Amino acid sequence: LTARYNELSTIIKQSEQRMTEISVLQTHINNYAKTKKIYDAYRQSGFNPQFFERHREALLLHKAAKDAFNKLDGKKVPSRQELNEEFHRLLTTKKEAYAEYRQVKKEMQEYLIAKHTVEHILGIDRRNKEEQQREEDKQQNGR
Repeated sequence: LTARYNELSTIIKQSEQRMTEISVLQTHINNYAKTKKIYDAYRQSGFNPQFFERHREALLLHKAAKDAFNKLDGKKVPSRQELNEEFHRLLTTKKEAYAEYRQVKKEMQEYLIAKHTVEHILGIDRRNKEEQQREEDKQQNGR
């Protein structure tokens, strides 16, 4: 149960991380599309500083988007549709994993409660504590 619990936890975390990456990339794609005309006009102006100052925010968004695309290590920028499909596939995987995660967690808790109850009934806890106390007493007396 513990191994499956940890495995599901990892799947959920990886899905969430990739979904965040996809959201950021989608934002950059949208910003790039919105600011492309302004950047083209800026380029045609000969990179005029006055033009830059008037359109600073849009040009900075465009530059940030281009920088993000360059970080894809030569990979082609995915289409919005591809990103949406991957996002929804990850969301489905995450939901399924989370449902099983909750079930496994519940089973683990029930198992631990049952184990504790059995140990209490059999007096194992008391015996273990007594043995530990004897060991501690031996160590202290031996010093």
